[in-house]
Amino acid sequence: MIFHSIKKNREFVDVYHRGKSYANKYLVMYVLNNDFGENRFGITVSKKVGNSVVRHRTTRLIRESIRLHLNMFEKSFDIVIVARNTAKGKKFSDVESAMLHLGRLHGILNEE
Repeated sequence: MIFHSIKKNREFVDVYHRGKSYANKYLVMYVLNNDFGENRFGITVSKKVGNSVVRHRTTRLIRESIRLHLNMFEKSFDIVIVARNTAKGKKFSDVESAMLHLGRLHGILNEE
């Protein structure tokens, strides 16, 4: 299943400024209501996390954990996930559980 992405810088900035954020050890998640009826996801991994190989691997882990749990998320949200420096070199299960934890904190996860 494919998910919609946030691509434009102003859309990221809008979610950062108007959205609500929660953080844990590996990730920060910003959530903002949208009017599209679908979720849109944005993933950010800064250069502080590591070189391009490390950043792309971290991005792939986050993207895969979103893909596997896409049907669990409530609809009509813009969700930006920012990888923290501590996410560098972590296993998929660590990143996945961090993302699900933040989804529960925001109350946007259906645990069925």
